[in-house]
Amino acid sequence: MKLAVVGATGEVGRMMLKKLEEESIEPDGIDLFSSSRSAGSLMKFTGKSVEVRELREDSLRTYYDYVLFSAGASVSKVFAPIAASYGAVVIDNSSAFRQSEGIPLVVPEINGFLLKDYRGIVANPNCSTIQMVLSLYKIHRKFGLRIVVVSTYQAVSGAGNRGIVELEKQEAGSQDHAVFVRKIHRNVVPVIGDILENSFSVEEMKMVNETRKILGDSKISIWPTTVRVPVMHGHSEAIFCETEKPFDLEDLRVELRASEDVVLTDEKFTPAEIAGSDLVYVSRIRSFDSHRFLLWNVADNIRVGAATNAVRILKMHAGGV
Repeated sequence: MKLAVVGATGEVGRMMLKKLEEESIEPDGIDLFSSSRSAGSLMKFTGKSVEVRELREDSLRTYYDYVLFSAGASVSKVFAPIAASYGAVVIDNSSAFRQSEGIPLVVPEINGFLLKDYRGIVANPNCSTIQMVLSLYKIHRKFGLRIVVVSTYQAVSGAGNRGIVELEKQEAGSQDHAVFVRKIHRNVVPVIGDILENSFSVEEMKMVNETRKILGDSKISIWPTTVRVPVMHGHSEAIFCETEKPFDLEDLRVELRASEDVVLTDEKFTPAEIAGSDLVYVSRIRSFDSHRFLLWNVADNIRVGAATNAVRILKMHAGGV
């Protein structure tokens, strides 16, 4: 197997390499690409030093089995089709292709069947979407989701290393902010991404459109509010759902316990406890009636919400689904 990672020096790119090692995926060859700023640096992979190369127009004009992209939508739009045209299965972590017709948007536990005999670009969903749908997909299949209202509490690492650096500087006394629209230290910022004409943010519309596509149901009414909080790693979500069919709480618990890579717990998990985990933790499930319920959901956004999902896609595809 020959691999390439584009955006290897970024927060998610580094985690992709770590996750590949954890899964004992040792390719015959691996190439690491970045912008000119990081080119020439050395990164460790399976105990060996690999030099990072600058991503150029001809960099991906060769055969790779898989190319993992985590360098932003503008880079993916240019280079992902090139890699795919030379035979690679491209797993793209950006928003570039998530709503493109004919390109699968994959969470392997939910719709991994789309990977069977597929070649080309595979879109990796948004971090906040992934952890939400993992906690809801079995419930949707059993009882049908009519309405989902979600408020997210998203870590600064969701904005990449620059988000982490900005919080660290503010913790040291800086009053400057450039990554987030307001100071994030000891604060919450009630918007992630640009505001669109409908007054929802880009991040919020990702959750609407991606959830519908992954669950295969355009009728679900989804009402998101995405919020940035001064946490380094780990997104949290407060989720309200209304179902088509009646349930009791034990019915919901049964479906959650059966959900792959989801832990239903009575513990009050927070981002501090789950950093470094590949699981989604669900707690505080509660209800007043048989059609509406609430739950709390927390997961490591860099792992579950990005790198781990990408590597799970690679493993499932390589295994023939």
